[in-house]
Parts: sequence; structure tokens; C-alpha cells
Amino acid sequence: MSGLIQKLQRQEGVSRRDVVVGATLVGGALLVGCSPADLMSAGSKVEPGAFGPFIQFDPDGAVTVLSKHIEFGQGNHAGLAAIVAEELDADWSRVKVVHAPANAKLYGNTTAGIQLTGGSSAISNSWEQLRKAGAGARAMFVQAAATRWNVPVDQITVRDGVVSGGGKSAGFGDLIADAAKVTPPENPTLKDPKTFTLIGTDRVRRKDSLIKSNGTARYTQDVQLPDMLVAMVAHAPRFGARVKSFNGDDAKKVAGVVDVYEIPTGVAVVADTTYAARMGREALKIEWDEGKAETRSSATIAQQWRDIAAGKGPADLQWQAFDSKGDAAAASAGKGAQVFETTYDFPYLAHATMEPMNCVAIVDGAKVKLIHGSQAQTLDQMNAAKIVKTLPGSVEIETLFAGGSFGRRANFQSDYVAECVTIAQKVGHGRPVKLIWTREDDMRAGYYRPLIHHAVRVTLDKDGYPATWRHRIVTQSIMKGSPVKAKGPDQTAIEGAAGSPYLKATPIVDAQLALPEGGVPVLWWRSVGATHTAFVMEHTIDQLALKAGKDPIAYRRALYAKAGAHRHLAALNLAVEKAGPAAAAGFTRGVAVHESFGSVVAQIAEVKLIDGEPRVGRVVTAIDCGLAVAPDQVAAQVEGGTCYGLSAALYGEITLTDGRVDQSNFDTYRVLRMNEAPTVETHIVPSGNPPSGVGEPGTPVIGPAVANALLALSKTPTNRLPFVRAET
Repeated sequence: MSGLIQKLQRQEGVSRRDVVVGATLVGGALLVGCSPADLMSAGSKVEPGAFGPFIQFDPDGAVTVLSKHIEFGQGNHAGLAAIVAEELDADWSRVKVVHAPANAKLYGNTTAGIQLTGGSSAISNSWEQLRKAGAGARAMFVQAAATRWNVPVDQITVRDGVVSGGGKSAGFGDLIADAAKVTPPENPTLKDPKTFTLIGTDRVRRKDSLIKSNGTARYTQDVQLPDMLVAMVAHAPRFGARVKSFNGDDAKKVAGVVDVYEIPTGVAVVADTTYAARMGREALKIEWDEGKAETRSSATIAQQWRDIAAGKGPADLQWQAFDSKGDAAAASAGKGAQVFETTYDFPYLAHATMEPMNCVAIVDGAKVKLIHGSQAQTLDQMNAAKIVKTLPGSVEIETLFAGGSFGRRANFQSDYVAECVTIAQKVGHGRPVKLIWTREDDMRAGYYRPLIHHAVRVTLDKDGYPATWRHRIVTQSIMKGSPVKAKGPDQTAIEGAAGSPYLKATPIVDAQLALPEGGVPVLWWRSVGATHTAFVMEHTIDQLALKAGKDPIAYRRALYAKAGAHRHLAALNLAVEKAGPAAAAGFTRGVAVHESFGSVVAQIAEVKLIDGEPRVGRVVTAIDCGLAVAPDQVAAQVEGGTCYGLSAALYGEITLTDGRVDQSNFDTYRVLRMNEAPTVETHIVPSGNPPSGVGEPGTPVIGPAVANALLALSKTPTNRLPFVRAET
């Protein structure tokens, strides 16, 4: 979900419109002078401790790091804790991590003051912040020890949580009271990265492995509160439909059902147990108003997108240029052997998280408490406050672990959270309500990676390299519902194409984006725009190399040199080196290189066909992610991202028939099985740059690497995904 984070980080400041947005969310009273961060913290009791908002010390000297970022499987808590521990010189075995409370003023990680996790930004966004927090706390302990022992500050040392000097020593716990009285330094001295002893080592391992293995880690589904009710919602079978009428009499006859409510997104059944809520939902009789519903099939939408790219779309549809330069007419002119034209189609994709959507809400007058795996605490606060007509700061959030997200748990409407708050408000009396979505609910009534079409036309120069590049992208806009509007094209649709070294190396570029309206709810999906742009750019490059009669690796090297893409070249060279001279017997190699979320990933995939389906045996990855805080976690995320991307490229596809989603669970939405997973080798490009993204950059590269292997094998390009089409 890079779009929102990166757009907000690029804002020069909070605009007047942001203030109006906040005012609208609290019922229309214009709160002059209040920024969104102020509104988020209004009414909040959260205050930073003596050592700041990110670090707490136990009396026994143990260190607790408060993470503003959710942990939903990506392992970021290990890296975040290591940053603090390194600068603090803490005992790594005595460092733990907890989720920070929802408070945008303290924990907002964008210029506009929004607290959320996404865009592979947890480590990079917190890097300087947590280094200063750790170094500042260390300086406070050093000063406290120096004062107590009457020893010069420069003679005090700290190692593994023990402060020493003048022949004396004390643990953090012994010095807490004195250190808390020291004024924190505004600009503490940070370590030279060359002196790091923890960061960048294999000692930085996950802190949550044990509790997630023995079942003591707390997820939303584990929450049990006195007098709590369970709710399920019957959603419309078509997007955009609304309840016309319903009869809940039979539902109320189900043992355990407490009540039935109409809410904006459907009909909710509230019961004592999950089973009763589900049986009550099945007993509902609902008539839907489909006057504004999406009734097109996905095949129809795909054809409409193709027509738009071919210039046959609505006259009022606006095109937005990006990376365009030179004579645009030249990119459409010319015929003959030196012209290459192709199109690509990408389907809707489900996030398919292991833990479907859920939330616990308690509404007591103007006070709201949410207990769930909140990926975007500020958005959840804003949307809950709008429903209850209170200040966002009056919405308390207890963030729990979550079983995956891939962007699904963070959308502008907080859809399932808003449902839970609405139901809890109807129940009233401060009674807790746990909303549960089934797999089928999320597969058929959730949000999706958009359906996308690309049309590419390239003319080659006398040496076989791009002379002109014409590019058209047609898709729905993910950012349409954003509370903050950025100028220019929707970056979530073009990232990966925009800024590509291949376009930089091409003298004439005519690249444009069209964003037609669609009734299917769309959202960022792991690696967002790169999910399709990486495939288009990398598979096109291999086809151009084939047309020019050149080796695809040498072809890339030449373009990278021309574009000054040194990081791409370094990653490619490392992947080639580590892959070795030849593929395993019976396998063919394909290569792809792509930059996303500030990191460059090069992959070489070894592929063969089994019963007509691609099977990937080995993937060699080189990643330039700046300084790798936790190398083991970098490798884990590359492996997971590769398998997630391979799963989508091989099988992922959400289709609609007359507006209804065809898939419902993993029996119809096929995913990669364990026996199909490749061996993934990860190599990190040495770098002195600050950390950049890791959670998502491994996802978009594997698809084109496989496509390029198949191109080398059969000389047949891949123009649509998935590789393996479900039987219809």
C-alpha cells in the first residue's frame, strides 16, 4: 500500500483540506487550528514516558520497545527492536516489543500525521527515529551514572544493558530513577554504522516465534470478554447493491441469536456464539436493491479496458501523462521489422489472508474501544469517530497480532471495522461485539487488486535498443477514496513503469494513464502498482532482446548503463554470479529486475513445464535494500514475497459473472502449495545507504522471471496472467 504512505510523505505539510477532513469526521464543526494529528490525540490519555514514546524500562532492567507498526507476519518487530537495542547498547535477550497505542501525534509516520503500516516502510520510516530514541536513552543513563559516581561522562561505558565507570557498574534497572530525571538530549550522538555489533548480524531474530508457536500470541479471534456478542453480516451478492427489505423473523428463532440489524453494508445478525450468528444469517430473507450495483462480468470489464487503450473509450475520459518526453507522435509512427507491439491483461486478485477480517468493538456513548489487528490506526479512528460522532482521539485501539494483510486491513473506509462499530453502537450499553468475516465473506465481498490492461509499442534503433516507447495503462484508481489528494497521476497505478530505467534510456516516451470508473472495490495488494508494471516492463524487455537477437542479461546491462541505473546493474550482476553458469538439468532460466519501495530486486528463476504447467525449482535473488538491519528477516521476506507473487502469477484470479464473484474459498481460488514452492536463495547487495523496503519488493519480480524463462523455452510470450487458467 505504498500509495497512501508515499503520497503523504511527499506532502509539504498538512493542508487546509486535511483540517476540513478532520472536521467533517467529527460531525461538521470546524476545529480551527487543529491538524489531523491533534484530532487523533484529542481525548487520548496516551503520554510518553521519561524516555520518550518508544522505550520503556522495567525495574529489573528489561527494555520494552513500543512499535507504532503492526506485526502481521512480516517480522518487523525484530528489526525495530534491534535499532533501539543497538544504539542503547541493551542486552538483546532482554529486549521485547509491544504494539504502541493509537496516537497519531506520538506515532504518526507520515507528514500528515497518520499512523499506519504499509509500503514496506516500517524499518525505513523508523530508522532515524528509533536510533535517536535509543541513543537518547543511553545518554540519559550515562549522565545518571556519571552524576551518581562522580565520574566524567566520557569515562562511562554501556554494554549489554550494564553501565560501567570508575570501577563501578549498574544495570539499567538500578539507574532508572536517576536517568528519568535527566533532560533528554535533543540531538543525541549516533553510532557510526561501522561499529554496529547487533544490526546486520544473524543475532537479530524474531521475538514472537515462541508465542506464535505455542498459541499464546493474541489475535482478534482469541479475544473473549464478559457479555460479548458475536456478529456476522449478510452482504449483497453484487457490489453496490443495498438492502431493499429484509425479514429476520426466522433468524431470531435460531437459538442464541440476540437481534438482527440493517446496516449500510447489509444485514447483521448478533448472537451469543459464532455458530448461532452464522445459522441466523443463513435464515435471513433479504431483497436487494441492485439499481446501482455492478452487473458487468470481469470479461466485459477487461474488454472495455482494452477498448480504452485502443482509443475507443468514452470521449470524456481523461488521460494523464507520466515520464513522457520528446515527440509523442513519433512513438506512434513507423512500421516494419523494428516495431514491437504487445498488450497485457491482469485479473482482479484477492488478498487471501490466512486470518479473514475481524474486529472487536465496544461503544459506550462517545467512547469507542477497538481490539483487533489494526494496520491503519488513524484511519480506523477517523472512521469509527464519524460513525459515533465523536473525536477520533476518543477512539482507543488495542492493536493485536494479525494473520496477514497484504494491504487488506488498511483501506480508507475501514470497511469491516466500520461494520463492527456500527453494530456495537446498535447493541449499545457498552457491550462488546466481535465481528467475524468468513473466508467466503472476504473472497466475495472484500477488496481486490484492480483489473489492469497495458498496451505497449516500441520502435528499436539500429542497434536494437528502444528509440521510442508508447505506453498506455488502464485501470481503476485505488486512491480515489483517499482523504488526501496529491497532484499528478495516481502513483499506485504507474509506480514501477514511471521511473523505470528502460524509459530513462529511451529518447522518446509517450506514457499515459486512464482511470475509468468501476463498481468493484479495489485496494492496494502486496507491492501495489509493481504487481503489474514489473511484469510488463521486464517481459517486454526480454521480448525486445529476442527481437534484437541479444542476450537478455547483456541487453539489460546496456540499458542500465545508459540510464545510470547502477543499483539495478549491481543487483543483476550479483544474482547472475550467485546463480552460477547453468540451470539444473531440464530447467530453463528467466531473469527479471525491478525497483519498488526503494529497493532493487534481481531474480533468476529456473523453470520447467510439467503437464503443461510451469514449475519453478530454484530462484536466486539479489536485493539492494540499503543497510540490512535483520538479514535473516530480509531473506524470510524475500522467500515469502516470492512465493506469494508466484502463487498469484501461476493461479491468482478473481472473476465476475454478471457482477457476482465466482470464487469463494481456496477450492476455487487456487494458491501455491508447499510441494510447489521453489528453493529461494537470497543475497543482499552490500550498501551503506539507510534501510529501504523489504516486505513487498520480492513479490512482483518472480512473475516476469518465470514468463521470461518460458519465453526462452518456447519463444512464446505471456500476455495475460495467471499462467494457469482455471477451468470454466
